[in-house]
Amino acid sequence: MEKEKLIKSSEIIGGSGLESSLIQLIQDHNLTTIKTREQTDKAKKNALKSAIRVSDLLVDTVNGGVQETFLNQKRIEHEIIALTATTIRFTKQTDQWLTASHAINSALKFCSLVQAIFRP
Repeated sequence: MEKEKLIKSSEIIGGSGLESSLIQLIQDHNLTTIKTREQTDKAKKNALKSAIRVSDLLVDTVNGGVQETFLNQKRIEHEIIALTATTIRFTKQTDQWLTASHAINSALKFCSLVQAIFRP
């Protein structure tokens, strides 16, 4: 927009000599400044887009590792629950076997005692 104003003003201002040369130099300088500013703004925007992209990629990379770790933790927790249930079941079975073997042992002792009493 500023560029268009400068071009129009240079067309309006005519004349010759030193004054018109100085005006032309100032306008050229202003045009160059505007172009440089536009290029700088464009470069800033591109740099910002690139920085955002890099940041997003880094976050995705870190989150991917975190997500995998979280899933592994959940799998381990489920395995712990399953192993705990299995351990409790085996403990109950072991207690039942111990009770049964103790009953058999007591019955055998009673049988031997009875045989010892009734044996002449």
